[in-house]
Amino acid sequence: MAGLLLFSPSRPPKPYQNLRNPTPSIVCRSSRRELALWTASAVSLTLSFGALAASEEPPLPPPPPTSTASKKPLFGGISNTRSWFQYDGDGFSIRVPPQFDDVTEPEDYNVGLTLYGDKAKPKTFAARFASADGSEVLSVVIRPSNQLKITFLEAQDITDLGSLKEAARIFVPNGATLHSARTLKIKEDEVLKTYYFYEFSVDNQHIALVAAVNSGKAYIAGATAPQLKWEEDGVKLRSAAISLSIA
Repeated sequence: MAGLLLFSPSRPPKPYQNLRNPTPSIVCRSSRRELALWTASAVSLTLSFGALAASEEPPLPPPPPTSTASKKPLFGGISNTRSWFQYDGDGFSIRVPPQFDDVTEPEDYNVGLTLYGDKAKPKTFAARFASADGSEVLSVVIRPSNQLKITFLEAQDITDLGSLKEAARIFVPNGATLHSARTLKIKEDEVLKTYYFYEFSVDNQHIALVAAVNSGKAYIAGATAPQLKWEEDGVKLRSAAISLSIA
């Protein structure tokens, strides 16, 4: 499965855990990556009371403070990536976090030699970037959609691979703990495009994955880091994965 290209679990897989309750689609009508995904923080309204007049009976306790309904930010929070470097690949673009290095493997023309001339060995990753210590990685892979799901028709949209829940069996490995799954609808060049977003953890690695399909090709962006590092840099890595844009 495509998700397995982004990391390598070292322990035997546990039984697959089904999606909990897939959240409804999010429609973003702004251009490109202007996702208005932040929600307001809950604000506590504290009531202050003056001193009660002395009486023989003990004073009544003050009423509990009221508060507005609490809402968590979508995805656990994302950051603005417009100031980040934009990498333009073959049919896609993605924003790269600051201080990440390009570690994409070079094309090897010596491996795929044929009688008809040089032929480059297909690269595992269409793009790959890593933090200075190599513990945090942002990758993009491109695969023919019929390698992910057998079909006689050329897939034109991620929904051709199934619903958000059905496609999770393609992109989320068995044994993973799924934290979030969402359908993103993003307006790009006056066209509404659909992306699937999954966030999960497996073998002490935390992964944010975004997938889309165009012209029979599946584009999968994954940002991964050890669980402890994710606590500190999860917003940055999640934002990088969500910045994937297909042409």
